[in-house]
Amino acid sequence: MILPIVAYGDVVLRKKGSNISAEYPNLNVLIKNMYETMYSAHGVGLAAPQIGLAIRLFIVDTEPFSTDEDLDDQEREYLSNFKQTFINPTILNEEGDEWAFNEGCLSIPDIREDVFRQPKIKLEYFDENFEKHIEEFDGLVARVIQHEYDHIEGILFTDRLSPLKKRIIKGKLMNISKGKIEVDYRMKFPNLSKKR
Repeated sequence: MILPIVAYGDVVLRKKGSNISAEYPNLNVLIKNMYETMYSAHGVGLAAPQIGLAIRLFIVDTEPFSTDEDLDDQEREYLSNFKQTFINPTILNEEGDEWAFNEGCLSIPDIREDVFRQPKIKLEYFDENFEKHIEEFDGLVARVIQHEYDHIEGILFTDRLSPLKKRIIKGKLMNISKGKIEVDYRMKFPNLSKKR
């Protein structure tokens, strides 16, 4: 089932997510719905707060990045096959020189800005079967994970912009929160009672 994506301005996007257990109600259905929702909106990641749930769960599928012509064959194959569910994740370490990449967010449509992040992370998490993993990720996969991880910490990519950039996009953000935007996927706007 495709769920509405919560728009910028909703308080749930500012809440730090709670850990969940393997007994979380209908967890498999929730994860399946999150993937359907993400694909219908052409995203590469989706965090539970973006569908209104303040829990520590997000999904990633970097396949859309695999079409980039600048990638070597190994990177292309890795990105095309990287699909993972992350439950109760904790970033243990981030390292390397920060690099810029143009990020966007399904909850903040039509705004894209360069965000600086470190290229390597070490992450502890549970998968959808509640098996524990400690893994290292780098490059675009690490970046998508960092972006989604921010969501479960109540942080948006716009928080990582310079004060000047924040002032420039302030009006656009206000319009998003009021539903004054055209999108081709279902959204729920905080200042409107109806879903579109």
